[in-house]
Amino acid sequence: MNQKQPADRLLQPHRRRPTRIGLVSGGLGAYWPQFPELLPQLRESVRYVTGRFQELDADVIDTGFISDAQEAAVAGEKLRVADCDLIVIFLTTYLTSSMVLPIAQRAKTPVLVIDLQPTEAMDHANFDTGKWLAYCGQCPVPEVANVFRRAGIDFRSVSGHLKQESAWERITAWVHAAGVRARLRNARHGLMGHLYPGMLDVATDLTTVSTTFGSHVEVLEFDDLRERVNAVTEAEVTERLGLARELFVVDDSVNDDDFAWGAKVSVGLDRLVEDFDLDSVAYYHRGLAGEQHERLGAGMILGSSILTARGIPMAGEFELRTSIAMLAAQAIGAGGSFTEIQALNFLDNVVEMGHDGPAHLAVSAQDPLLRGLGIYHGKRGWGVSVEFDVRHGPVTTFGLGQDPDGSYVFVTSEGEVVPGPLLQIGNTTSRVDFGGDPGLWVDVWSQTGIGHHWALCVGHRAADIKAAASLLGIEHRHVVLS
Repeated sequence: MNQKQPADRLLQPHRRRPTRIGLVSGGLGAYWPQFPELLPQLRESVRYVTGRFQELDADVIDTGFISDAQEAAVAGEKLRVADCDLIVIFLTTYLTSSMVLPIAQRAKTPVLVIDLQPTEAMDHANFDTGKWLAYCGQCPVPEVANVFRRAGIDFRSVSGHLKQESAWERITAWVHAAGVRARLRNARHGLMGHLYPGMLDVATDLTTVSTTFGSHVEVLEFDDLRERVNAVTEAEVTERLGLARELFVVDDSVNDDDFAWGAKVSVGLDRLVEDFDLDSVAYYHRGLAGEQHERLGAGMILGSSILTARGIPMAGEFELRTSIAMLAAQAIGAGGSFTEIQALNFLDNVVEMGHDGPAHLAVSAQDPLLRGLGIYHGKRGWGVSVEFDVRHGPVTTFGLGQDPDGSYVFVTSEGEVVPGPLLQIGNTTSRVDFGGDPGLWVDVWSQTGIGHHWALCVGHRAADIKAAASLLGIEHRHVVLS
C-alpha cells in the first residue's frame, strides 16, 4: 500500500491573523548618569530578548526602552492602538511601578512581566553597584504585583536568567496562550442546523460566547449549504475525489455513489466557509425519509475532516463549545479531534475515546481510512466515515465546561495514547492511559462541568491551556489521578 501524503502538504492552512505581542523594556532613568556602563549592558539583554520573541510565530510590536513614567505612557498608547493579544514588559533592572501601570491601564490588554538577569548568578567578588543593578530586575516584581492587585489588573510574571530555557518555556506558554486569545476573539463560528434532540448539555447561549471570548457566531441554515452543493460541478467532484484518495485509504466498503456525494458536499462546505468567512462550524440536522437535508447532514464527514485538517474545526451534534475548544487547540498547534467516551478497558487501564463524524487528519497515527457505513448510530442517513487512531504518545483532553451561573471553564487532563485493539466501525478511536483506574478518571472528569464532547489534542498542553484561560479571564480545571 502506498503511503498517503500528509494532510499539511496537501491542504492550504487557514489562519486569520498572526498573534500580536507587544514588547516594552525598561529601567529607572536615574541610574544612567550614575552608572554609564549599565544602560549599554541592559540594551544587550534587550536585544537578546527581542530576538527570542521574533523567533516565535507572532508579530512583535517593540516599543523600545523606557526610562520614566512619561515614556511608559507613550508606549502604552502605542500598544493600545496596536491591539495586541499580550503585552510583555521586560524589567531589565529596578524601575518604579508608576512606569508599568500606565502601560496596562492604557492598553487594556493582558500583561506578562518578565525579569531575566544576565546569568545564573553574580560574580560577587568583582561586582560593584552598577554591575549589581543589571541583576536587579526581580527587585520591583513584588511592587508591580501589589500595584496591579490594587488596580484590579491580573498579574503574571516569569522570573529567571537570560538564557534559561525553562524560563523561556514558561514565556512561550504565555505566547501560545496569547495565540488562543487572538484566535478566539477574532473568530467567526458557524452554527448550522439545530440541537441534537435531548442533549441538554450541548445547548449554548450564543451571547455568552461573544461576551466571553469576543467571537462572532453566524447562524446558518442547511439551505445555505444546499444551494452551494447544488452549484458544484462534476469536474469539481472528480477533483475532490482525487484529493480524498491522496489523503485517505479508501476501504472496499465505500460505495462509489456515497463517495461522490461526500466529495460534492465537501466542495460545497468549502464555499460555505469561504462565503461566510468562518473559522469553525458546528452542525446537526435530523432529517426525514432520506430528504435532501438528511443527505447533506450524512454527507459531511469527508469535507468536515478536510476542513478540520486545514485548521477550520468542524464538530457534529451542534457542539459549538467543542468546536471552540478545537479551534483553541489548533491555535497552539495541538490539533484537536472531536471526541467522546466510547468504552473503558479495565484489563489495560485505558479509556477508549473518539467519535463518528469529523476527524483531525493531521493528528492521525497512520493513514486515515474511509469506511462505508450503511447506518450512522443514533442519526439518520448513511455514507462514508473516517476511521483512525490519534498519534501515539502524550495527549491532552480539552473541553469547555459550564457552571450554574453560565460561565465557561477550560477543562483538561493529560494522558498517553497507547497501542492496542481498536473498533473498526468507521469511528476515530484512541486508547488513552491516564495513569490509573479508567472508571475513576470518568468520575473525576465528569465532575468538572465538562459536557458530552471535547477535543483530543496531541502533546501535554495543560500548561498552555491554563495560561490561555488566565488571559481570557476564565477558570481552568485540570484532572489528575493521584
